[in-house]
Amino acid sequence: MKSQVTGRFKVSKETFAARAAKWSAAHWKTATFGWLAFVVAAIVVGSAVGSVKLTDAEQSTGESARAQQILADAGFSQPAAESVLVQSQTATTSDPAFRQTIARVVTRLNELRNVEDVRSPLAPGAAGQISKDKHSALVQFDIAGEQSKADKKVAPIMNAVSQLDRANPGYTIAEFGFASANHELNDTIGKDFQKAEKLSVPITFVILLVAFGAFVAAGVPVLLAFSAVLGSIGLAELSSHVLHASDATNSVMLLIGMAVGVDYSLFYVKREREERRAGHGPEALHRAASTSGQAVLISGLTVLIAMAGMLFAGSKIFTSIGIGTMIVVAVSLIGSLTVLPALLGKLDERIDRGVAAVAAAGALRVLRLAKVQPRWLVRLRERRTLLQRAKGEGAESRVWGAVLRPALRFPLVAVIVSTAVLVVLALPLLSIHTKLLSFTDLPGDIPIVQTFKKTQAAFPGAQTPAQVVIKADDVSSPSADWAIGQLKTQALATGRMSEPIQTFVNPDHTVARVEIPLAGNGDNGASVAALTTLRTQVLPATIGQLSGAQYAVTGETAGSRDFNTTVKQRFPYVFGFVLGLAFLLLLLTFRSIVVPIKAIVLNLLSVAASYGVLVWIFQDGHLQGLLNFHSNGAVVTWLPLFLFVVLFGLSMDYHVFILSRIRELVDRGVPTEEAVSRGIRTTASTVTAAAVVMVAVFAIFASLRTLDIKQMGVGLAVAVLLDATLIRGVLLPATMKLLGDWNWYLPRWLEWLPRVSFEGKRGERIDGVPAPALD
Repeated sequence: MKSQVTGRFKVSKETFAARAAKWSAAHWKTATFGWLAFVVAAIVVGSAVGSVKLTDAEQSTGESARAQQILADAGFSQPAAESVLVQSQTATTSDPAFRQTIARVVTRLNELRNVEDVRSPLAPGAAGQISKDKHSALVQFDIAGEQSKADKKVAPIMNAVSQLDRANPGYTIAEFGFASANHELNDTIGKDFQKAEKLSVPITFVILLVAFGAFVAAGVPVLLAFSAVLGSIGLAELSSHVLHASDATNSVMLLIGMAVGVDYSLFYVKREREERRAGHGPEALHRAASTSGQAVLISGLTVLIAMAGMLFAGSKIFTSIGIGTMIVVAVSLIGSLTVLPALLGKLDERIDRGVAAVAAAGALRVLRLAKVQPRWLVRLRERRTLLQRAKGEGAESRVWGAVLRPALRFPLVAVIVSTAVLVVLALPLLSIHTKLLSFTDLPGDIPIVQTFKKTQAAFPGAQTPAQVVIKADDVSSPSADWAIGQLKTQALATGRMSEPIQTFVNPDHTVARVEIPLAGNGDNGASVAALTTLRTQVLPATIGQLSGAQYAVTGETAGSRDFNTTVKQRFPYVFGFVLGLAFLLLLLTFRSIVVPIKAIVLNLLSVAASYGVLVWIFQDGHLQGLLNFHSNGAVVTWLPLFLFVVLFGLSMDYHVFILSRIRELVDRGVPTEEAVSRGIRTTASTVTAAAVVMVAVFAIFASLRTLDIKQMGVGLAVAVLLDATLIRGVLLPATMKLLGDWNWYLPRWLEWLPRVSFEGKRGERIDGVPAPALD
């Protein structure tokens, strides 16, 4: 049926979400068991093929990526390097007792399996392995085999070093390196992270149980969201064979998948219950699909656009996370539009069953089988039906009514005050400083971190040296030897680089890797200044003079610097892509240029305020005791871009859901001011429940010990809280009241745009009040 338009109001043909719901309800077995088959198949196939992780070169950006690629192409054998710190507060390496202790460490390491190339600080030419004050020495060695598998072999070596420490009182003997760090962090931080991931599902269920007051209604969204995450992870593992995966991808997929999956189901289930309790019976599912289902479709597309923004970040880590989150959002969206209505249609009123109702179901089934219908049971059913119709899921929230009344009565004041609050919260953003985390930013109570700090103090930069990668026809030729020798000499002459400087050459003698310790702790100003000196002064004057040679610098300091630069350069592209496509989608959805502009401005205010709070807490060092962290004076480099795309996508969930309800009422003939008030009050319980779920899950991650994950959890929780309260409860209704019918303004030259209906029909009863009849 063609759309009939009377002024601004219309009766449109059936929406895509309604058609999907109708088919799914009519073929519930196909939809449900087809979904289960898809999830199982995705898990099995994903597990069978496994996941291909990003290489070191793919994880890097800029010059660091170029250096890593040269190393990878050269077939460079780079085993896991480890060091044992031998330290005394009183003795020096000149003392016989100290030298005997070092000898015992060297002897014991040579006896251990998987230990290769033990290098004693007492050997000739190893002066760089003894600290300037001679109270510390490093015994260096490599772990046999591939570097990626070294953490599986290091435990016996760490145990042997611990025994040496206990057997030599008065000395600190401790191990640090790539393998030992990974092993210990997996046992501490890794388990913390796994615990947080496992807690997210039961906490979500408990919150939904309180929100719905029904066991089944709470269980369906959680099970659907979690199954979508599992299936999506299987698909992501499959796709990693084309586009390699980051280590963080699965965790982010769980976080986003549970958030959007529960949100979409929550919107849908709440509306279906509302329609059914309003007396619409068999039509309840169709009405819910035509309204909330269509809103879910638009929300999902908006979130997909936001997540696609990460593809423009210039980092394959962001690309991997972007692809993973797009997969999980798309799968969650498909499940919400097909499997969910199939289950709602099959369960019908049984969706409202609580724990007691589930327990009593067996007894009632026995009565029905025995063809016994007690009068009390008949009367109870009749009274429950009347009560449900009178109550309605869409009953207006009194709390939100109290908040809305002053906002709608004094809209200009509400806009000024709420905007001022958000601007004040955003002010610390002006001084934001970003950097990647270093080992010194990890929790200080972890033994391996304590060892790193002691080693760093005695040997500045030795554990995180700059790696100069040199490619030439023959890096062992006399001219290359001279250039590398000049590199070492001039590096030390700057005073910003120090011993031990080590050189490694690949089997073909075409690539050399020169490791040069930098001043500072690896990520502070001293380290960055040393890196700049190395790149801009030392290398051009030495290796740059070697005919036909290529060079590039990588390492922790260089990698952090290059990543920071790349993210800052690419942020405008991400920003423009997300905002531009979101504007177009909302323009098409609501046929108004005011709605998308206002939505973007409100979301940017919310994001900016959350950035400001993040800077105030973590960069300026407030609430350290409460949140159990130690400030490093910065926000982690990847977080601003990540928060922007995630928060923009998640906040649009609420915005589209609320605006859809308001537009639905307007299309039924309700004045804009009244539609705003009713739309927000009737969706308040849904938005509140969704926000509580997200804040609770994000708060779990905020409780973890790692600083970057804590920052992410706090940033997401604060942003969702601000968005669901100040933005949606005060600023949105106040601006819509001020704008009135201008909210729906569309220039005449855009009248050709297609119409997207939320099934608004004039003449229907709205929340118990008849709407004006269709002209």
